[in-house]
Amino acid sequence: VQLQASGGGLVQAGGSLRLSCATSGRIIGIKAMRWYRQAPDKEREWVATIIPNGSVNYADSVEGRFTISRDSAKRTVYLQMNTLEPEDTAVYYCNINTVYGSRWGQGTLVTVSS
Repeated sequence: VQLQASGGGLVQAGGSLRLSCATSGRIIGIKAMRWYRQAPDKEREWVATIIPNGSVNYADSVEGRFTISRDSAKRTVYLQMNTLEPEDTAVYYCNINTVYGSRWGQGTLVTVSS
């Protein structure tokens, strides 16, 4: 299983970006797909989760601004980020958790200027 994250970039505060996480390879027993982020000099933190039945959860810091979704046909999970703030600047990682373990994508950098 491989994860390829994309969509990061430089945006002004108040702007929007959409991140994508494309999966490839044989995937069995998905339990959840998540987005995490790691800001400079900080620990990686959880951002959002989507599970197979479509239920979603968000960190308090992004609730109401970020939306996680999926396109099963494209085997891709998205993170729509609106009303971005400088504090959202980080490398964003996607993660898939299956019955066989967890895999990470390579990360995509989001920079929000004030």
